[in-house]
Amino acid sequence: MSEPVTKAVAQEQVEQKMETCASVKRLAGIARVATTVAVFPLLVAAVVYAQGKYSLKSPSGIAFSDFRGYEDWSVVSSARTDEVLKVIVGSPAMINAYKAGVPGNGRTFPEGSRIVKIQWKPKKSTEAPFVVDVPDLLAQVFVMEKDTKRFPKNGGGWGYAVFNYDAASDKFMPDPKSLSDCGNACHTAVKAKDYIFHPYQKR
Repeated sequence: MSEPVTKAVAQEQVEQKMETCASVKRLAGIARVATTVAVFPLLVAAVVYAQGKYSLKSPSGIAFSDFRGYEDWSVVSSARTDEVLKVIVGSPAMINAYKAGVPGNGRTFPEGSRIVKIQWKPKKSTEAPFVVDVPDLLAQVFVMEKDTKRFPKNGGGWGYAVFNYDAASDKFMPDPKSLSDCGNACHTAVKAKDYIFHPYQKR
């Protein structure tokens, strides 16, 4: 093969490789755009949902946003009534106080402590090989926060609120009856424990 022909073939091979690389890059770019287009609405929906929930306030002005991130807080305890299954979680300040011995050491929980009771309607498990109740639909979120300046008339300076959840609309709404003292009378029974029913359970 003559030298000019060899050079032409080599040049053509180089051009083919360059075109192949360009095509691969174009496809990768299209894939990235497609992925972004697919994921972006989901991210927006998640942000809008979170903003919607955390924009709520109880009738007495307790903001749901005061408890932002409660979904990932440490578990304090759990409970059960005939109507609901409950998991109680505490803010980092609350958990630290528990671990330091509060309220058993005679001290009270610090200002800014927050505790949340997440409540589900129960159902019988259809998968477990034994009889057991498991959470079904979320029912409501009951919250408490300690702020003696805002709630000076409540025992221990605790404020209370309830945010009901509607599964059909996938939305929370403040309970119209949940004034800041809604749980005060009930929690007075545990005044000696700084008005908190649940201890930090051994684990």
